[in-house]
Amino acid sequence: MRHRRPVAVLFVLVALLVGCGGDDDGAADDDGSSTTAADDATTAADADDATDPEAGDDGDGDEAEPAAEETGAGPAVPSAGCDTAPHAPVDAERVDTTSGGAERYYLLTAPEDEEPMPLVVDLHGFMEGADVHVQQSALGAYGIEQGFVTAFPNGTGEPVQWNTDGGDTPDLAFIDAVIDEVSAGRCIDTSRVYATGLSMGAFMTSRLACDRADRFAAFAPVNGLQLPEDCEPSRPVPVLTFHGTADPILLFNGGIDTSSFSGGDPGPGATIPPADLDGEGYPATAAGWAELQGCTDPADAVDGPVTDRTWTCPDGAAMEFVITQGQGHGWPGSEFAKQIESIVGPTIDGIDANERIWEFFQRYQLPA
Repeated sequence: MRHRRPVAVLFVLVALLVGCGGDDDGAADDDGSSTTAADDATTAADADDATDPEAGDDGDGDEAEPAAEETGAGPAVPSAGCDTAPHAPVDAERVDTTSGGAERYYLLTAPEDEEPMPLVVDLHGFMEGADVHVQQSALGAYGIEQGFVTAFPNGTGEPVQWNTDGGDTPDLAFIDAVIDEVSAGRCIDTSRVYATGLSMGAFMTSRLACDRADRFAAFAPVNGLQLPEDCEPSRPVPVLTFHGTADPILLFNGGIDTSSFSGGDPGPGATIPPADLDGEGYPATAAGWAELQGCTDPADAVDGPVTDRTWTCPDGAAMEFVITQGQGHGWPGSEFAKQIESIVGPTIDGIDANERIWEFFQRYQLPA
């Protein structure tokens, strides 16, 4: 494992080149070239109405929709693995499996499970792989403390990546299989399964929000929210997303900057334009998700470097955008990300993505 840190640096150098910016679904060609160069442009136009202060007014004087109903207080739905509980704790245990005739694996971190526990699926970035991402997010260790199971699926290809196309792709089938296998082997509350991920893993999380709303209760893409043109969730979905204004690779207002890849001066952030919190790029993509779900009236709450933008949504839906002033491309609050700041940009104090994500996830479960 002594080579993990250099691999992480390589992931940032290449992952974000592919995952940074292209069409709305963040898909990468088989040769690793980017097909996402116009990602935010396609959502910006559709998001104009969502960012319009009058977008929530239909002209008849009606008030905006009520806030989303929080659905996380219902009874657990035990998985088959509960019949054989309790199971011993595991820490980043590699689980080899087969999906679609291909050999795959995931890492599993879990506390002892005497009762049904939530499951969080955490997806790595392009070229990062599960073995590095488990260190980047440290969500597994946090799950041990908080009482949830974390699965870290590994993608395919050289370099390792995700197929974020729509339809029945092998990666979507693999993630389904991971949920099924973990639920059969451990005591999982199948109504409380959640998805998160970084960079290209955020692209994949966005795809899951579009195509797997029946399996996941809530979604939290970190540094890479996408809105595919074919996105039609089967139900209203809760989405929490993060993006830093000082992201040197996936620029806050859209586009890609590879100047930090050379390792020389100027360093990351030297060419980052001033952030427009209501402009194109990731603000427009978040607004597009809000519009898709009928959410209105975005309101900002500012606490130091963190701006929480929250929309008022119909029951079952939620849209929250955490804007981190001065944050780079690393996982917010990650000690690992601080070690590679020369590539990913700064990691600011005052925000811990794991705490925010888990607080959000606990509010939601799948409808009965």
